[in-house]
Amino acid sequence: MIHRPPAFISVLILAFSLVPSAFATNGMNMEGYGPIALGMGGASFAYDNGTAASINNPATLGLGQEGLRTDIAFGFLGPDIESSAGGESWKSDADAFYMPALGINRKKGGISYGLGIFAQGGMGTDYDTGPGAAVSANLMQGGNTATGAGNPSAGAISSVAGLRERAEIGVGRLMVPATYEVNDKLIIGGTVDYVWATMDLQMAMSGMQMFDMMGTGLINGSMVGALQGAMAGGAINDLYYGYFDFANNNDFTGEANSTGFAGKIGLTYKVNSKLSLGATYHSKVNLDKFEGSAKVNMSVSGDTGYLGGGPLSGAFSDATFRLKGDISLKDFSWPSVFGVGVAYQASDKWFVAADVKRIGWAGVMESFRMSFKANNSPENGAFAGLVLNADMPQEWNDQTVIQGGASYRAGMKLTLRAGFNYADNPVPDSTVLYLFPATVKTHFTGGLGYEMDDRRQVNFAMSYVPEEKVTNSVSGMEIAHRQFNWQIMYTHLL
Repeated sequence: MIHRPPAFISVLILAFSLVPSAFATNGMNMEGYGPIALGMGGASFAYDNGTAASINNPATLGLGQEGLRTDIAFGFLGPDIESSAGGESWKSDADAFYMPALGINRKKGGISYGLGIFAQGGMGTDYDTGPGAAVSANLMQGGNTATGAGNPSAGAISSVAGLRERAEIGVGRLMVPATYEVNDKLIIGGTVDYVWATMDLQMAMSGMQMFDMMGTGLINGSMVGALQGAMAGGAINDLYYGYFDFANNNDFTGEANSTGFAGKIGLTYKVNSKLSLGATYHSKVNLDKFEGSAKVNMSVSGDTGYLGGGPLSGAFSDATFRLKGDISLKDFSWPSVFGVGVAYQASDKWFVAADVKRIGWAGVMESFRMSFKANNSPENGAFAGLVLNADMPQEWNDQTVIQGGASYRAGMKLTLRAGFNYADNPVPDSTVLYLFPATVKTHFTGGLGYEMDDRRQVNFAMSYVPEEKVTNSVSGMEIAHRQFNWQIMYTHLL
């Protein structure tokens, strides 16, 4: 089956690439890959957990039985996110993400090889009326704008108050794994990974916030120079808000896209008939050509003559510049992972496993940098061809994850599993954002496996993530985040 026509694999890759992003739970990574591992708290580095090994520890593929194994899986992630500030609250509508996965592995003698297609992770929120937009509207109502010189009209206030705010990042992997049995104790393995990522973003910023960022250089570029020149010349006397929008409103693909390559290596070592050890390293992925079409809106109080394309009149009215162009994300990467694990067959019925891994978020989430270039067309007016750069510090920390669980052989066909996954929060309170609240820590997992016969199996797992609340120490916005997730997998052995 692994040698079957490329069209079959092409259709599967296309189907997978059209799946919405996963809202991940160890930072932006999922807490467990495959229902066997998820049922064990995500532990997977030192025992056979099926073809999910291609995204866990590829060396464990060599622990499976001879022949061809095909796993077809389906997962659900259900985040529940609510943000609040100043007596107002906003609930994210992004509460259901569905993901298929495929794994194929052929083992013959001391060699195995195959194919895997899995969702790596991501983040997602969707507010019909966003917190940033609501804060901007409240500031405008109080006259707290960039300069305080304007007098926002009811129309200008209502135009920002109803803005949708949304963020969705999705990352998937196509992996080609291979393993080699060095001797009866040691197995080594690795993968070559093709990685693709998509992103949508709709985000509002108040004029005060944008002005502060311009003052510190976090927002810069030729468009800022043109705006400041217009303000110095009396053509514009206030900036009310800005709105960044690169989103195609498609549930399956993002507006901005990028691809890259990565790899993994791993090993397992059988200490004795009951005890096994494992270790793996996953390389960082550079996704530095994240590009797509975008729009940027800037609402201002401007001189009516200037707004009409003529000389200054001395009278001011509200207007919104609606600029079209292209967006690119700078230095976006997915982190490296290093982990070690242990597995122990305590008895004929009881089996336990545990892993510790370190995810290198600090090396890839120092800042979120985007650059917008307005099209060089008349509709963009004085800003045609100009560039607006925005740098949003993230300063994430590296993350340690402890994951472990136990399984119990309840009968000839049924296996029960339970586990625990704990990851410290990598996001500092000073930079946590309502659009990217990757803040949950504790996961309780459970699952089961059922052998229909000697060739067919079904495995199921679920994960309960209790609520975590964090408060941005700068803005005072509180974010509450909890989840309920599940995965199911059908296995066919030949």
